[in-house]
Amino acid sequence: MQMNTPPRSTIRLTRRGRVALIATGAVVAGTAVAVPLLSLESEGDTRPTSLVIPEGWRSGQIYEAVDKALALPVGSTKKSIAKAGLKLPNDAEGNQPEGYLFPATYPLEKKSTPASLLSFMVNTANQKFNGAPVAAGAQRNAMNVYQAVTIASIVQAEAATKADMGKVARVIFNRLERGMPLQMDSTINYALNRATLKTSSSDTRVESPYNSYQRMGLPPTPIDNPGEDAMRAAINPPPGDWLYFVTVKPGDTRFTANYEEHQRNVAEFNAAQKTSTQPKK
Repeated sequence: MQMNTPPRSTIRLTRRGRVALIATGAVVAGTAVAVPLLSLESEGDTRPTSLVIPEGWRSGQIYEAVDKALALPVGSTKKSIAKAGLKLPNDAEGNQPEGYLFPATYPLEKKSTPASLLSFMVNTANQKFNGAPVAAGAQRNAMNVYQAVTIASIVQAEAATKADMGKVARVIFNRLERGMPLQMDSTINYALNRATLKTSSSDTRVESPYNSYQRMGLPPTPIDNPGEDAMRAAINPPPGDWLYFVTVKPGDTRFTANYEEHQRNVAEFNAAQKTSTQPKK
């Protein structure tokens, strides 16, 4: 991801009515995380007995996993959402469960249905997210729980390691507080339904409410389903002045408040990517 610093900012109300600093001419960097494969636990050659949902899966991946686990036609689980009666927050526009399909291992019984599994996931998320610690942490950071889940989803997608999650969350808060667009590649990947480390200039111009290069504030919904570590980072990030980060190579994520330093780090990342894609002789 590439970042630029905004030359100036103005005050404007966001779509949710909260005051935010709106900046012009900015571009930020981060990383994407490889998507794991579907994991089913079974006994011998019989029907799977449990379904493992990894942290960071998007709702579409989970729908496909449930279809496969229950041996249903593709699209069955997605179609069941409207009648599933999921207990989602009011902010989840259009009964959108993204962010609330909690990553965990779920038992598969003979009577399991797409609706029952999705309800199990959402109820688990509500138990995890609606407790006093999360609510207090969200309030402490001047946001509601749904916004905290949205930040956690970005943290889940962007952080290369558990240790980096808090710093990524702090970058998000720092940029929001300074009126800088988030410009996270993970939101572009969500808009384009893909997972990649490479974001082109044309990608950053895509028309989407999830384009955090072009739009201010948080995306309208979470962009994946985060786990507890990402949520803890979202409500209690460590102090720091970081505004930029990039994972130059595995195990080497660099955070900085200095744009010039960040540009040097990005140059190293680009060089490493170019080397890794060159054919071996």
